[in-house]
Order: sequence, then structure tokens, then C-alpha cells
Amino acid sequence: MLKLQNLFKVYRTDEVETVALNGVNLSIEQGDFVAVMGPSGCGKSTLLNIIGLLDNPSEGDYFFFDENVACYPESKRSAIRKKNIGFIFQSFNLIDELNVAENIELALLYHNMPASERKRRVAEVMDRMGIAHRAKHMPGQLSGGQQQRVAVARAVVGDQPLILADEPTGNLDSAHGQEVMELLRSLNAEGTTIVMVTHSPAHADYARRSVNLFDGHIVTDRLRAA
Repeated sequence: MLKLQNLFKVYRTDEVETVALNGVNLSIEQGDFVAVMGPSGCGKSTLLNIIGLLDNPSEGDYFFFDENVACYPESKRSAIRKKNIGFIFQSFNLIDELNVAENIELALLYHNMPASERKRRVAEVMDRMGIAHRAKHMPGQLSGGQQQRVAVARAVVGDQPLILADEPTGNLDSAHGQEVMELLRSLNAEGTTIVMVTHSPAHADYARRSVNLFDGHIVTDRLRAA
């Protein structure tokens, strides 16, 4: 599905040069569930941003479905993102003024899709995520776990093949965090590829594969024991 080859990301100011990614090589196959771990500042979020086509590398190649997208302008990256990638964030990123169904439907407004099809998909994904009874509720009326379920629903409603999750359980207690991880595991079992940044070894164990970063390098890349 995607391959990073000798990838560098360098941030420069007039006085400081910071190497966030330093010669990263990584391949992720369709259907993988990869946990990306490492200390703060090691390059995890930078790696996720590049995989998610939110940023370009400074050097190196990034093949997404065999297409080298490393130097694409934002307009081309945006078109690929909309079709292929769903995002789940630690802070949920729901819009307070929209109800649950409207927050999920928002992800489909960028697609050329009739309103009836949007409504059908939203109803289907809410049922799948166990939040259909919350359709008219506002985000402020939901628990943290329920809000993250809405965020997961929004990420998958477009049937994108790749989900990127940045600390998806970071703002949740352990019970709700486990609930979200079970959802991600179910999505992966259905064929969705998932790349997740996490600080939690317990949550990393839900993944099939664990990649550890340190100072912008991949220091370990291992399959989880069955």
C-alpha cells in the first residue's frame, strides 16, 4: 500500500535546523495494523503527517499505491487524502454546533455524492459503531468514549482503505480506551489498514506490528507474537 524510502524531514529556521525524520525506510501492506511508538519528539507525528499527505518530506520517496507522491503539491495530496485516508485524533475534533449525524456526514460533503447516499452511509456507520441512538445528540452531551466513537465513524464513513490514528485513546479513561481499541481491531479485521501512534504498550498490543522511533530513526520493527 505504501512505502517510504530514505525519507528525511528537516525543519529550518534562521538559527536552528531540526531533523525530525532521518533516513526512514518503511513499508506497510494493505490490511496491516501498525503501532508507531517512541518518546516525545522522536518523529512519530511527523511520520504520520507525511503518511497522511498533510506534509511533504524534505528528501526521499513516498510511494502510495505505487505512485510517488513525495513532492506533490497540496491540491494533488488533498485529492488523494479525500479518497483514501481517514483520520482519528486524540482531541476528537468534533464540531460542537453539529449533532452526531451531522459531524459524521461532514466527511462526505467533499465527495460528489447525493444527499440520500450520504444519509444512508451515515445511518449505516452509526449503527455499526453502536451510536445510532445518539444521532441527534450534540458532542457536549456525549462521554469521551462516545465522542471518539463518533470520530471513528467520521473516519470510516467514506470507506477509505487507510485509517491514521494519532493517540486515539489519549483523552480517554482505560475502559473507554479499550472500547476504542476494540473498534479499531474490528475495522482492521474487516480489511482496513491502520497506522496508529500511541504511547501505550497495552494498546500497541492490539496491532499486528510495532514500529519504534528514536531521534527520527526506526530502531525496531517487529511483528507481534500471535
